[in-house]
Formats: sequence, structure tokens, C-alpha cells
Amino acid sequence: MAFFMEKNSKHLSIPESFLYTIQIELENQTDGIGEYDLMQNLKSQGFFDFLSQPALPYELFRAHFILFHALYLLRDSFLENKSYLLLIHTLKIELLPYNKGETSIQETNTLRDYYLDFANLEKTSEEDIYDMLASFWIKFNNFDNREAALAELGLKDPVNNKTIKKEYRRLVMQHHPDRGGDTDKLQKLNDALASLLE
Repeated sequence: MAFFMEKNSKHLSIPESFLYTIQIELENQTDGIGEYDLMQNLKSQGFFDFLSQPALPYELFRAHFILFHALYLLRDSFLENKSYLLLIHTLKIELLPYNKGETSIQETNTLRDYYLDFANLEKTSEEDIYDMLASFWIKFNNFDNREAALAELGLKDPVNNKTIKKEYRRLVMQHHPDRGGDTDKLQKLNDALASLLE
């Protein structure tokens, strides 16, 4: 499925079939659904075909941004039509019946504005994404000390963060399962980077 920018617009061109499929998925999830599960359901229906298995960080960020872009478009449409209230969060995306006066529970305009402006996706560099990934992995960190984490990346002190990130990116590409690597090694690389950049 192709997503592209409309001329003179901050919005992605999102196929109607994508928006409709998301709506059907949400209508079928009476207790809501997490972002990851929704993304997997959409992928199984032919969307997000750019996601490899396991997905690389920049692929996941792109999929996340496109999904949230579409969700905020739907939320605006539902409010305008007074058909649903759409609660949007990475942990739970939930479609509720529309009740007049309950629009105050919707997310702030700041998030809406961020995801509806495609320039925010374009200007987020691969290095920015790796920095975000590192912060996410901190809670799953398995490395007790800097020396062990550096060794996982094939590095020794003295070394700076720029070199650490560069070597991490090189190893992620080398050990990705689609290139002959394995998921466990990818996990260890993620853990090492999180430990070193926390």
C-alpha cells in the first residue's frame, strides 16, 4: 500500500481502504486494542508491507506515524459526524459511542497536530529514531556494566556516543534476520545500546 504526500499539504494521502479497515478493526474490538496488535492485524490484511520481520526501528517508526496519522484523521471525522469518540494511545486505542459533551476526554491538539503534519515524519532522522529506541529499551536492559555492553557491540573504551550509535546501526543491519542474523542477537544489540545511552 502506497502512502504519499499531497501537493501543498501537510497530510499524507491515506487510501480510503486503509481508513475503512481501521474503523472495522476498532468496531470489532469492543474493549479496545493496543497499537502493536492493531498494526499486526492491519499487516495481515496487506497493509504495512514495508515492515520486515522483525521490523527495523525506522520501519516501526514509519508504521507508527502512519497509523497515528490515520487515527487522528478518523477521530476528526467521527467527531464531525458525531458517530464515535476515538481514544488514541499506544497502549489502548478504543472506539466509544458518541455522547454530546464528552469531547473533552479527547487527546490534546498538540499530539493531533504532530501526527497530522507529515513533515514531522520526514524530519525525524534515523539517528533520532535510534535515540528514541534506546530510551524505550532501558527498562529491558540486561547489561550490568558499560564494559559488557561495549563488548556486545565489539567496542572498548574510550569511545563516544557517536561511534557507539554508528557501530550499533552497522551491526543491526548485519545481524537482521532478513540478512542471515537472528532475533536474539538483535535483542542483545538493543539492550547494549540502551545500557550505553541511558
